[in-house]
Amino acid sequence: MLKQRVITAVIMISLIGAGIFLLPPLGLAGLIAVLVVIAAWEWAALAGLTGFISQLFFSLSVAILMLLSASYTQIFGAATNWENVRDILGLACLWWAIALLWVRSFPGSAIIWRATPMRLLMGYLTLVPAWLALVYLRVHSQGIALIFILIALVAAADIGAYFCGLRWGKAKLAPNVSPAKSWAGFWGGLGASTSLMMVLWWLFADQAYSLPAVLAVAIVTALASVLGDLLESMVKRQQGVKDSGQILPGHGGMMDRLDSMTAAAPVFALSLLLAGW
Repeated sequence: MLKQRVITAVIMISLIGAGIFLLPPLGLAGLIAVLVVIAAWEWAALAGLTGFISQLFFSLSVAILMLLSASYTQIFGAATNWENVRDILGLACLWWAIALLWVRSFPGSAIIWRATPMRLLMGYLTLVPAWLALVYLRVHSQGIALIFILIALVAAADIGAYFCGLRWGKAKLAPNVSPAKSWAGFWGGLGASTSLMMVLWWLFADQAYSLPAVLAVAIVTALASVLGDLLESMVKRQQGVKDSGQILPGHGGMMDRLDSMTAAAPVFALSLLLAGW
């Protein structure tokens, strides 16, 4: 199983890394859109849709909403409407604030969102803004670097959480949602992300960016990545499944790989936009 996971991870990292470096913004947007549509197919099943047609319809509707968000913001145009980008990312962050309340109060909160239409709405709010956030980062003048910083922050939070949780993880973070997660892992992931950002700031940062501001971005991004993971775990637990799919050998589904990024990307992108960076 470990060998299979490593092989799958290496292939995914190689393909996505090559896409970030080699593809133009429109090409990378298309690649990410394909991954999001696959995740949407899996989310449809998590929401309770069982028929091929219904799952296909939801996946296509997510693709249409991504196109509409690109048109609304003119993200690929010469004059991107940054206010509209900000509004969509702000809506996403509002959604994640609500999601935090639902995760904390699970299983009681399920009475609000357990119906299939509500879970489908959750899917739209989770997937579409994440795609737009990643596209926004790519069209930025420092887009390639920003995307890699985002990926590094999410990975650091995950790795720090794993090793600290393994060593000291006794007190559980959200036992009703994800029994394996611990407070030690939470703090370890947060510490790893902020430490990484401190190193990056020391090595590369312009003096225009203060260390406290940079660390604030790292902290909220790391916190959001944990929330994205917990939200999917909550929906899977309600549906009674372990993985969102089987498309990635040893890793489960595409949504299982994108869950942290769906929350971290809008929070990271909105933080940069509001800070005027």
